[in-house]
Amino acid sequence: MPFENLILTADAAFKKMQRMAYEIIEKNVGEEKIILAGVKENGLVIAQIVKSFLQDVFKGKIDVIEINIDKRNPKSISFSGNKNFDDAVVIVTDDVANTGKTLLYALKPLLDFYPKKIQALVLVERSHKQFPVSPDYVGLSISTAADEKIIVEAEGNKITGARLSTGIL
Repeated sequence: MPFENLILTADAAFKKMQRMAYEIIEKNVGEEKIILAGVKENGLVIAQIVKSFLQDVFKGKIDVIEINIDKRNPKSISFSGNKNFDDAVVIVTDDVANTGKTLLYALKPLLDFYPKKIQALVLVERSHKQFPVSPDYVGLSISTAADEKIIVEAEGNKITGARLSTGIL
């Protein structure tokens, strides 16, 4: 039977996303356009929440697009909406950075354009990198055992928490 441990409450996740939005503003002073590219499902929810914090303070244009990617076989990637990333700050957003594979593959099609900056944001970062991707914005960094899994939970347009799950009782 799996064991689960709550690592982020809905309130804590909300505060971490708010803090990351302020970090985005600090690192992108004077920029005119930010595109939050959320990895389908929870990454998109996080991108939309971060946008809600940014739009109160950021003076430039903010777009949210969805990245459709099969996390197990990430060769086929598609974007919703605006496909012109030239001269924009693009922030790839996901719920959990495990090995770095999803973030790395999500970055690949962006290289066909000339974005001003490419950054990455994750709510939770694990300590098992297999690919050389380090997020620029991290809500919570946690060391985990190889058999443990982080599950970020969402309901509608809200993050309701995150759990650490393991197959060990």
